[in-house]
Amino acid sequence: MKRFSYILTGLLIMGIAFHSMGQSRKYVSNFSHFQSYFNPGLTGYEGSAIRGFVRNQWSAIEGAPKTNFVSAEIDFGEISGKMDPALMGKNAVSINLLQETYGAFRETELIVAYASRIRLTAKHNLRLGAGVSYQNIRLDGDALTLEELNDPLLGQYFGDFSNMQVLDFNIGLALTHSNYYFAYGMHRVAGGAIISGDEFMNGYPTSNVVQGGYREALSPKLAVIFNAFYRTQKDISDNFEMNMKALLMDRIWLGVGHRVNAATNLQVGILTKRVRIGYLFEFPMGGGYNLPGNTHEFTAVFNLFRDNTRRSDNEVLIW
Repeated sequence: MKRFSYILTGLLIMGIAFHSMGQSRKYVSNFSHFQSYFNPGLTGYEGSAIRGFVRNQWSAIEGAPKTNFVSAEIDFGEISGKMDPALMGKNAVSINLLQETYGAFRETELIVAYASRIRLTAKHNLRLGAGVSYQNIRLDGDALTLEELNDPLLGQYFGDFSNMQVLDFNIGLALTHSNYYFAYGMHRVAGGAIISGDEFMNGYPTSNVVQGGYREALSPKLAVIFNAFYRTQKDISDNFEMNMKALLMDRIWLGVGHRVNAATNLQVGILTKRVRIGYLFEFPMGGGYNLPGNTHEFTAVFNLFRDNTRRSDNEVLIW
């Protein structure tokens, strides 16, 4: 009986969310490792790398969101042998692939992005980026909840599989330094206006994202990193979260994060010569939905051309 109530609670909440606009919000608690997904202007900020994460949200609820992500970033300055690609490189490209299943929906998103950098001072860059976003959303009509069946837009697809495609654009700009950054980006600039297939959503509104971070090496064996993230989107409550990490001996990091009125997380990770691997455990709290079940998130980043070693005493190796 308890398990049934958990499932019903989750499906009711997801049904209410999709009743409003049929849209889902992609949560990434380790957002500081995937800056360029949210802002194409930050493509290549940490050099050339392959990144990925797996997120299992609200693990005790059947039909809760499950997300897989992989991306590749190439900094052309790093390919040509620049010593400090975060400062000297002028151009970078990325390809991002995200797939998420939630309730009756399976969404696949592909983003191809380009970033160019203008050197402002000896240590500052202005980064401008743009990307093309393609989303394919599949609806399983047999998995609709009662709330979704009563929705006049979604209910007509009961008992069938339907597909919807959305083509849109992302833009972003960022002021960057080796120790801090501030960035603003927009997802779906056209508001999901370019749609094909079965239109089982009323729209896909523009999302505005503000990111910032600061990091500093306090000693050869200790560095601290702080990141913040704020996102707004029509018909969905604002999303504000932050995290703080301590990097020990350039090999292990420990951290804590908080999504305001929603959840808190604990983080741990390890750096090897070329790879950093992290695990995050998130539990609900605050004034938001105190859903049963916790969230597990695994991340991995592989540097293509450089090692995870300091090139100066004040360099910090992760965000």
